[in-house]
Amino acid sequence: MILPALSARDELVREQMDDPTCDPDRLERTYAAFRQVNAAVAGWRTAYRRRLRPLLRTDGPTTMLDIGCGGGDVARALNRWARHDGHDLRVTGIDPDPRAHAWARGRPPVAGVQFRRAHSRDLVADGERFDLVISNHLLHHLDPDQLHGLLEDSARLARSAVVHSDIRRGRLAYALFSAGTWPLFPGTFIREDGLTSIRRSYSAPELRARVPDRWDVSTPGRFRLLLTLDGHAP
Repeated sequence: MILPALSARDELVREQMDDPTCDPDRLERTYAAFRQVNAAVAGWRTAYRRRLRPLLRTDGPTTMLDIGCGGGDVARALNRWARHDGHDLRVTGIDPDPRAHAWARGRPPVAGVQFRRAHSRDLVADGERFDLVISNHLLHHLDPDQLHGLLEDSARLARSAVVHSDIRRGRLAYALFSAGTWPLFPGTFIREDGLTSIRRSYSAPELRARVPDRWDVSTPGRFRLLLTLDGHAP
């Protein structure tokens, strides 16, 4: 396998599933596979234990906003883990893509999880607030203006903390994902778009250079980036 140059972000490549004219059957199978992929690579179990669970209320419900929730698997997983730990976590997942929204709404309902078709700026305009704000694999999709808008919206929407989780670009990440997904997920966009996502993703220094000083960039694993805003009081 010949690895592409990964010394800098490739902001020109695009994921196939972002194309509104992409194969709808492959897209459906891709949404269905996200639960397995995110469980394997996204690191939310660790982020939940270390970053989110300590902030969950013990005297009532905690509200969370998942921006760009896609098929909704992360929102459901966080709700499930919190419920297992005795917490009432109520998650709202938003996504402006009608295809993702339809998929998320089409799954069996889960108490404490709802999905809305919306942009984060719509919720800011409506004056909505949530205890926690998160996103999964969203940052690398955004151009600089969109990234700035996301961070501004997140800070306005969150009462307590913001946790944006994304891929950390690297040659090993690219090689392992390429090899590990080669025989898996036939008829989906998982492998091709996953490799594209790695090419579009940030290194830690690149992300630090793009965000305001009050935001913290950490590397909880060799292949992960967390962009967080803790103890936020708007």
